[in-house]
Amino acid sequence: ATKIPAVYTWEDLVMEERAKKKLREICDQVKYRSLVGGRWGFYDRKAYGKGISALFYGPAGTGKTMAAQIIANELGLALYRVDLSRMMSKYIGETQKNISSLFERASYMNIILLFDEADAFFSRRTSVKDSHDRHANGEVAHLLQQMEDYDGIVILTTNLKDNMDDAFRRRIKMMIEFQLPEEEERLKLWEKAFPKAAPRAADLSLSLFARRFEISGSEIQETVLQAAFQAAADGGVIENRHIEEALRDCYLKYGKLLLEEEFRE
Repeated sequence: ATKIPAVYTWEDLVMEERAKKKLREICDQVKYRSLVGGRWGFYDRKAYGKGISALFYGPAGTGKTMAAQIIANELGLALYRVDLSRMMSKYIGETQKNISSLFERASYMNIILLFDEADAFFSRRTSVKDSHDRHANGEVAHLLQQMEDYDGIVILTTNLKDNMDDAFRRRIKMMIEFQLPEEEERLKLWEKAFPKAAPRAADLSLSLFARRFEISGSEIQETVLQAAFQAAADGGVIENRHIEEALRDCYLKYGKLLLEEEFRE
């Protein structure tokens, strides 16, 4: 696992309020765990499952990883992204050993574990046709058990919720959907994408871009950054034409259809 910086705060997150409230509930379950679980006695007969596991699902670029960073920042905990490719081994038993080692180390350090694009590992278990299938299913089962035994926070992100195994869903305490932003949220994202020091033309049509172009928060940031570099090489002020050119590149990159009429009022 690799440590990633937790630099974002709640003010940086633009999303639907109900989903934001569920994110705050994750923090509350950590803050009041000793009160509810200890003094109120809810953990007296609970041998495992005291930790918090959450699944963030939705389209790419909607703020799932940012939300994990915000939670880590709010709680003052380190956030580590798990590299599943380094944990997997072709040798029988090695993957389970690596999984156990990961969670043992995480318990000692009291950290948040982030499984990005978790559907790559937690997809529906296959029917057993050979020894490879049996070992693969065993690895998933072992990881699920370690997650359940872990007293800390485990966050998983995916773009494909329906591909997740049912046994995995049963072990997840909270499932939070991240949706593509609506027009009002997109306008806030356009505004937040510009640092205070960035030189902007007075007639920049951010409201038009927010209304016409249904793109994610990360795509908006990507577009503004590219426009900034174009402006730096072309006079030093970010203008509508720079944003428009960057939007064309963004739509081309992600295979979306863009009509020139969309740039006109």
